[in-house]
Amino acid sequence: QVQLVESGGGLVQPGGSLRLSCASSGVVLRINNMGWYRQAPGKQRELVATITSGGRTNIADSVTGRFTVSRDNVKNWVYLQMNGLKPEDTAVYYCNAEVQLIGGRAATAWGRGTQVTVSS
Repeated sequence: QVQLVESGGGLVQPGGSLRLSCASSGVVLRINNMGWYRQAPGKQRELVATITSGGRTNIADSVTGRFTVSRDNVKNWVYLQMNGLKPEDTAVYYCNAEVQLIGGRAATAWGRGTQVTVSS
């Protein structure tokens, strides 16, 4: 399996910026898609952004133009640059990865999350 650890969350004022990082470790054959999901109080977990190993991105409509997802294929890290933060962006942000294990089976990995709070 692969382990994912998020960092970079915190408290920020509306209009501010944060950059989230997700560090991966473990031995896998390949990491295909990586991305970010978030869960706000009282709501279901929702997609924020995903990125393939080739760099193709999928961004949620609610954050398009404000958030950017990127990855480092050497380190197998994924990043989420968040600009123009709004109070409604407040949530726990989770890193996600779709991996193929050396044994041949596919698996989905999740980090434990990092809290982002946008408040004045």
